[in-house]
Amino acid sequence: MNHCPITYSPCYDKTYSEKGLKFLSPTLKTLALLDFTAEELRAEAMQRATKMSIQGVQPKLSAVLNIKKGSFDIVDKRGRYILKPQHHLFPELPQNEDLTMRLAASIGIEVPLHGLIYSKDGSLTYFIKRFDRKGQKDKVAVEDFAQLAGLGRDTKYNFSMEKLVKLIDEYCTFPAIEKARLFKIVIFSYLIGNEDMHLKNYSVILRNGKVELSPAYDLLNSSILLQGEFEEIALTLKGKKSNLNYDVLVNYFGKERCGLTDKIIEKMVDTIQKALSSWFELIDISFLSDEMKDKYGILLQKRIDNLGFNISNNLF
Repeated sequence: MNHCPITYSPCYDKTYSEKGLKFLSPTLKTLALLDFTAEELRAEAMQRATKMSIQGVQPKLSAVLNIKKGSFDIVDKRGRYILKPQHHLFPELPQNEDLTMRLAASIGIEVPLHGLIYSKDGSLTYFIKRFDRKGQKDKVAVEDFAQLAGLGRDTKYNFSMEKLVKLIDEYCTFPAIEKARLFKIVIFSYLIGNEDMHLKNYSVILRNGKVELSPAYDLLNSSILLQGEFEEIALTLKGKKSNLNYDVLVNYFGKERCGLTDKIIEKMVDTIQKALSSWFELIDISFLSDEMKDKYGILLQKRIDNLGFNISNNLF
């Protein structure tokens, strides 16, 4: 039985479930395979890189959803979706990112519409809807924290989480709310092994007259892709990037630096702990290979144990 790569729900003999198609558009009846192989998508991304406003380490393409044709069409301008094909060096990045974004959503972290789609060679490509666009032409005001800090791509790691909190105080309309959201993202990123949350992976957005943290993006378990020793956080926290624990993440960062009350922290931790068993279930039905599922689950369990979180129905 097939599972829908957009919803993870059964779709029997179909490629996508009806629910998955409706997530993309209420009037979408079918979705064609991307008319490229993974290798061809990477080549397209390289050729179009200078023409597009999206950048980064992963190959990316801009696309629009053509409802009439039932397909994603690759474009140079006015794209409403970003496509990320398979990477030539790091295995299963699309499956990894899609799963991780689902885990984030399960604890109330805001994420854009996203999912996986098939190419003509059977490979999976990750798609995500752009939150910095609305309508046909309008752009939404979004700035990443590297821009706020006056830094660029080459210096996006030259910062600390403490300074990032100060930027929230300086730029956000309601800093206390946004610092609570930041704390949840930091705890989540630690648990799932996302050690690459640099300044360009945090942004603020202007919505309804308020400056607030944007929906989360670029969330993935980067730790399971690395060999040997690795860091646990991209920006220094209490002067270090590894050997983090409950005292550093919760007591120091959550209470001292973000100024969160015990009640707020207890509520967030409780929300996460209640979701943990479902995380293992999502990993199990994800589109990762069995080997990657094991790596993901083992690392997650290790981080859960390190923070002293409680979980029932452990699978690892």
